[in-house]
Amino acid sequence: MPLNIGVLALQGDFQEHRAVLEKLGAHVTEVRLPHQLEGLDGLVIPGGESTSIVKLANRYDFPDALRRFVDEGGAVWGTCAGMIVMASKLVEPELEPFSLMDITVSRNSFGRQVDSFETDIPMDGIEGGPVHAVFIRAPSVQEQGEGVECIAKLDDGTPVAVRSGKLMATAFHPELTPDTRVHELFLRLTAGELSPA
Repeated sequence: MPLNIGVLALQGDFQEHRAVLEKLGAHVTEVRLPHQLEGLDGLVIPGGESTSIVKLANRYDFPDALRRFVDEGGAVWGTCAGMIVMASKLVEPELEPFSLMDITVSRNSFGRQVDSFETDIPMDGIEGGPVHAVFIRAPSVQEQGEGVECIAKLDDGTPVAVRSGKLMATAFHPELTPDTRVHELFLRLTAGELSPA
């Protein structure tokens, strides 16, 4: 049975995630309303504009529905802006994140669009060499709570991917490269094939 994976399709690069997940054999639903979370095994919150995603999500009462989804065992992966909205706290307080994961995140941690960069980083749970990571106006994890594991960091030690149970967040955009291994990791996480973080 293929996994049922939703991609939050309020704003951002949800179509790129959908293409990779379908290539890997998942059944993918574009989620625009909270009731569409029903029956899903996992959800991807894509990169995009975090302020727009939060405003639209609040308009449709998504935060409470997402917290219920997590409480009931659903897996969630946030990329870039998705990491921001999953956080429990932001260094910049002008946005209220959804508190899905016990992390403190700094938005645009590496600067503006012109400061975007790419680099290769090893990632726990992924074999076959480092992952090529694309950072676009990327956030970073400043603090992580008990039970949150850093699974990838930059050479200077900055955490850029974290995991807690069936929750995962990456500051970079795996959907923008041909490497499908991070998506495969999320599918294994969703299926319960990884040991608890």
